[in-house]
Amino acid sequence: MNWNSIQSEKQINKIIERSKEVPCLIFKHSTSCPISSMAKSRLEMAWNLKGEEVEPYYLDLIAYRAISSKIADEFGIRHESPQVLLIKDGVCSFNTSHLDISVDGVKKNLGKV
Repeated sequence: MNWNSIQSEKQINKIIERSKEVPCLIFKHSTSCPISSMAKSRLEMAWNLKGEEVEPYYLDLIAYRAISSKIADEFGIRHESPQVLLIKDGVCSFNTSHLDISVDGVKKNLGKV
């Protein structure tokens, strides 16, 4: 799994535009939370999607709290941690958090299951 790191608010607009070509997954991760680490590890271990199916993006919530708030505002999704948002055609088509985060959930919402 090759994460694309989110480190600026400008990247959110780029992700929105990119999602019109390929779905984009944003993983909001708290580096100090064991549940977040577990969710990230489970996602990485089970990841079997190709780059042309979905592009994964990673946000370090501790380092970039303001970007997390921007994501919540932009997509109208209440912030949680850990959390994934699947962005397709410029909108959030699916989101989930904590231990509900799974590759199967992403696949289902991509129409791959």
